[in-house]
Amino acid sequence: MKKGIILLLTLVLGSVTVLQVDAQSGKVRTENEKDVKKKDVQKIEDETVQGETIKIETSLVTVPITVRDKKTGGIYQGLKASNFAVYEDGVKQEIVNFAATEAPFTLVLLLEFSRQITLFRNEIINPAGLFVTRFVRPKDQVAIVAYDIKPAVLNDFTDDPAVLSGSIGILIRNLPAWSESNLFDALKFVIQGGKLDGVEYGGIQELQGNAAILLISSGLDTFSKINYSQALKLVENAGIPIYSIGIGNLFFKIYEDRMAPEQRLTWLQAANQLRSFSQLSGGAYFPVTFQGELPTTLEAITMLLRSQYTLAYSPTNTRRQGKKRKIEVHVDIDGDGQPDNKRLILTYRQSYQER
Repeated sequence: MKKGIILLLTLVLGSVTVLQVDAQSGKVRTENEKDVKKKDVQKIEDETVQGETIKIETSLVTVPITVRDKKTGGIYQGLKASNFAVYEDGVKQEIVNFAATEAPFTLVLLLEFSRQITLFRNEIINPAGLFVTRFVRPKDQVAIVAYDIKPAVLNDFTDDPAVLSGSIGILIRNLPAWSESNLFDALKFVIQGGKLDGVEYGGIQELQGNAAILLISSGLDTFSKINYSQALKLVENAGIPIYSIGIGNLFFKIYEDRMAPEQRLTWLQAANQLRSFSQLSGGAYFPVTFQGELPTTLEAITMLLRSQYTLAYSPTNTRRQGKKRKIEVHVDIDGDGQPDNKRLILTYRQSYQER
């Protein structure tokens, strides 16, 4: 049986209010809660959602989505499938599976650990340690993967605080061994799986349930076997939100004036790569400059992870020509039949490539 692996990224929103929608009246209630979650599968057979069993036998496109108020930043909870409409290339699709999840999450915490970030080891270790000690709850499943020239699985999925803290302890006690930082290959491993040191690991795409990637990285890639374009395509098609913390922001601010133009461009491109991975996947990218930003950043991420909706549809267009398909989601908060997108912040994957 293959071992599992998942990847998790980060997001800074500050204090976030939960907006609870009453199922009967459509009115919004505000609560000071913190919860979120998500799910991705390619084939779902018998799925029970809020007491209803929906039988699905076709390949689905899953769309994890979070819904926030543009003015307050508050997260909307309690929405139903009827509040959502999904369009592919402008054609409305039938939502055949819907999940409003307030349950434990499954994550891979993916950490860069190479010599090129040696001066900023704490920018990697501190957020990872804070996350596993303060924000992981019983029944959450977290795998920790560090990477330099190749990925290393520090622990498989677990909610055991001792195991998770032990993995962080390994990073604290050791210095990076390699200068290479093969981010693209690490993403491929986490998403698709593969053999590592004689052990076969399953990728995040094989898992059923809420899944996400928390990536803590500079965004630099030295010489991965796959290129940036291939990595983008992998991320776009995975349907797994990537929340990324860019730890290169502090380095860039300190040393920007002393950088050669080529080096400056390299660091700007690294930040752009993290941003692109997060936007394509329906996650979010947040550059963290100071340690004091971390608690609110990680708190916001866990709220979104526990307050995520998942929509799934079977495309009406069955042709497979290798083209990109555009996804658009409309959300009707008050049930008046008109989308309220202009006053909302919607975070979801907005495209995928035909296979």
